Amino acid sequence: MTIRRLRTLLAGAAAFVLTAAAAGCGGGADASNAAIRPDGSVDLSRVTLRIGDQKGGQQALLGAAGELKNLPYKVTWNQFTSGPPLLEAVHAGALDFGAVGNTPPVFAAAAGSKIKIVAAADIGLTGQAVLVPKDSPIRTPADLKGRRIGVAKGSSAHYHLLTVLKKAGLGFKDVQPQYLAPPDAMAALSRGGLDAWAIWDPYTAQGQTQAGARILVDGRGYTTGYNLVVAAEKALEDKAKVAALRDYLTRQRRALVWANANVKGWGAVWSRDTGLPVAVAEEAARRRAARLIKVDDTLVRNEQLVADAFRDEKLIPGSVDIGRFVDRRFNDIEVEVK
Repeated sequence: MTIRRLRTLLAGAAAFVLTAAAAGCGGGADASNAAIRPDGSVDLSRVTLRIGDQKGGQQALLGAAGELKNLPYKVTWNQFTSGPPLLEAVHAGALDFGAVGNTPPVFAAAAGSKIKIVAAADIGLTGQAVLVPKDSPIRTPADLKGRRIGVAKGSSAHYHLLTVLKKAGLGFKDVQPQYLAPPDAMAALSRGGLDAWAIWDPYTAQGQTQAGARILVDGRGYTTGYNLVVAAEKALEDKAKVAALRDYLTRQRRALVWANANVKGWGAVWSRDTGLPVAVAEEAARRRAARLIKVDDTLVRNEQLVADAFRDEKLIPGSVDIGRFVDRRFNDIEVEVK
């Protein structure tokens, strides 16, 4: 796969965000320059952060935790079905940052995107799953050979599926991968168009409740549960944006801690945001309990494993040095963990 081909695949998914950005949302360089006072301090009231989000994601979480109250800067949200198109929009200048799983930054880096991982948490892995229909004869990962498996290309589920197949002595050449966005894969699984679906919560919970699917295998022992905040290099060169981002990351990390301690409250909000039954949303919230981590050498090593695995499968063009795609300046942010 060439870099041009990879970028073309990602760019098409992000086109609608670029259209919105072209209309203007007050987040450009002129607005940021105006936020710098004569003494060099930042007037956050003149800063706009453009954030990419996913179903049941950052906006819902921070809102539930009360962290969107009294923001000293403006925020615009753009919704995506998965991480790869979100990061294409970050690279293209339509967004300042967004939160994704462990794999989208690898595909973005391989495509030459100007992005940096700036913050991280490790999410529980029991909601990262390969689902199969309830009455499927598939009982072990080895039974996936020759099967039609839905997965979002370049997503955390893509890497999870790769590790599941490898441990079973299989590769992508041994299955029929169907590269589908989560809503399309959900529909295909429901009507019998897929034999399996590699996915993450809250879609895992949705597949279990609405399609009657069962978990063949979850993420434990296969992958990491990294939830990564990834920012545009251009935003990280902007003093005003950086000041606002530091405040946002502090709030985001407090919200993750809040969710761990308030599963019912977070589950109720997640239910409203996703349309899942409250009990199911609560279970999904419990499965995604987060542990705050730093952007450190361990994270880089684990992300390098992801990059190398996709390189070996020739699913990305060449090698990627993940160390070039991290920014550790926000590692000093500390929040109380109860």
